[in-house]
Amino acid sequence: MSSSITSFFSSFFPTVHADAPEDKEEVETKTEEAEEEEEPEDIHPTIREECQASAKCAALTKHFEHCQEKVQEGKGFKGEDCVEELCVMMHCVDECTAPKLFAKLK
Repeated sequence: MSSSITSFFSSFFPTVHADAPEDKEEVETKTEEAEEEEEPEDIHPTIREECQASAKCAALTKHFEHCQEKVQEGKGFKGEDCVEELCVMMHCVDECTAPKLFAKLK
């Protein structure tokens, strides 16, 4: 009975064997390709940090950090979470970052 069920399902799904040997040439080619394709360094975090510390966004960053400290110390009002401050700061950082980032991608 179980062999008929197995044969029924195997008619719909192909059988895959994990122990099947691969060609050595194919493995070597994959290794060589992986070595050749190095990812370039991501400059986005660096640009974001520069913009966050810039004169334009520094005051908003300090305001957000102050809010976070106040909430973590339990001195904020009930339910305060500094989301509004975070959004305003991130909007400033994003506006500063976007033109610099896209200029480097050209």
